[in-house]
Amino acid sequence: MSYTLDAETMKSLQTAQKNEITEYHIYLKLASYIKDEHNSKILQQIARDEHRHYHELKKFTGTEKKPHTWKVYFYTLIAMIFGITFGIKLMEKGEEGSEKLYRELGDSLEEFKRIAVEEDNHEKELVAIIEEERLKFVGSMVLGLNDALVELTGTLAGLTFALKNTRLIALAGLITGVAASLSMAASEYLSTRTEQENARALKSSLYTGGAYIFTVACLVLPYLIFANYVVSLVFTIVAAILIILVFTFYISVAKDLSFKERFLEMAGISLGVAVVSFIIGYLIRLFLGVDI
Repeated sequence: MSYTLDAETMKSLQTAQKNEITEYHIYLKLASYIKDEHNSKILQQIARDEHRHYHELKKFTGTEKKPHTWKVYFYTLIAMIFGITFGIKLMEKGEEGSEKLYRELGDSLEEFKRIAVEEDNHEKELVAIIEEERLKFVGSMVLGLNDALVELTGTLAGLTFALKNTRLIALAGLITGVAASLSMAASEYLSTRTEQENARALKSSLYTGGAYIFTVACLVLPYLIFANYVVSLVFTIVAAILIILVFTFYISVAKDLSFKERFLEMAGISLGVAVVSFIIGYLIRLFLGVDI
């Protein structure tokens, strides 16, 4: 070939080649697991592209590469648990170095320019048309999580100094949380039923209520484990931050949104309400002269 690749570039190409064959096996395995014919065909198409890229890179490296076995099983498992879109986008974020290499080499070699375009555009377009139920109801899950985090974190913070008894706080928190989750689910069903069919409205309400109940359980749990109400509150705040962190990361990857901006917004609102409720609970206890 007229274009000579230096040792460092050749090493990077071999790494990229290994990534391509790894992704080929991941997409192929996912395609075999997915029952939805539409999604399965899309994954098979991406797998064929990755396999072709592997052989095109092989022309330059002159070597055979085996896939990362652990990556194949890891990303397949992630995709099956958290959804195809999340799993694929998480995997692609880890391979951004290969895309950068293709773009740089594309200035001199036409083959890499084509691969770079396919990696950057074609695959993203294919991933975008994957139909996944859980992503259709992300708005409902966000509604349930946000409301539970803001309302219950504030409620538990207010009750902590008002009651000073972890069992009473947990009891009040669970009653409030369960009642609120049922109310949220019912409200979501009624609001979406006017716009969509009953089945979709029901699913939307279940996602909202389920997200609410899950958050309630995580926030109340410290009060059932620890006897000290201050320690319980600290762990509840930590649990709230972790829930926000994990869910924000999920949404930012699956929906290509800014992680930092959404995390700071959700954490700021939840913790702000908790601080205000904590102060109000303390002041009401002093005003009413309640001592439990």
